[in-house]
Amino acid sequence: MRIRAAIASTLLVTAAAVAVHGRVSAPVAAAGASSRQQADSLARKITLITQRGAAAPRPGASRTEVTEDEINSWFVFRGQQYLPAGVSEPRVSILGAGTMRGVATVDLEALGKRKSRGGGMLDLWSYLGGRVPIAVTGTLRAEDGRGRFEVQSAEVGGLPVPKALVQELVSAYTADDSKGISLDSPFELPARIRSIDVGHGQLTVVQ
Repeated sequence: MRIRAAIASTLLVTAAAVAVHGRVSAPVAAAGASSRQQADSLARKITLITQRGAAAPRPGASRTEVTEDEINSWFVFRGQQYLPAGVSEPRVSILGAGTMRGVATVDLEALGKRKSRGGGMLDLWSYLGGRVPIAVTGTLRAEDGRGRFEVQSAEVGGLPVPKALVQELVSAYTADDSKGISLDSPFELPARIRSIDVGHGQLTVVQ
């Protein structure tokens, strides 16, 4: 189960991590209709990637294509268990040339009350009400068994914000004791994935 969660996280935020890894100046791709069939299709592909990663190495490369609609359908029908409390409605746009955009709705007031540490940027959220969309855009570099998501821009409620502010949010949601995921930090690709090519509307996973 842990390896499947790692693969799911790699694919869906691939670049990290749940709908909070993800822009450059480009419009959001038109959203396709979500369907259970497409969610099931991605689930089967995750199983296939897992099995290939556990099997003995074979000559040549195996490629698995994952579409934007499959990813977003998976979020709707199967991915809720992977989302932190307070994060909802994630969507990924695969814009091509390595660029991805992730958008999710975050309950900032609840986050601020739960994670306020005194003096930090998250203290500000205690004074904000409601749920707001957070968007991150960047470029995924995934080769030689390692990946890195280079953040280009971030928005909260449609307004540009410093990357450091979104990093605070990501750290709060992924904290393990005092540590959390760093947006720009390199990460190991699971299941012997060698590279992930980001095209327009789809990813190609190479093992």
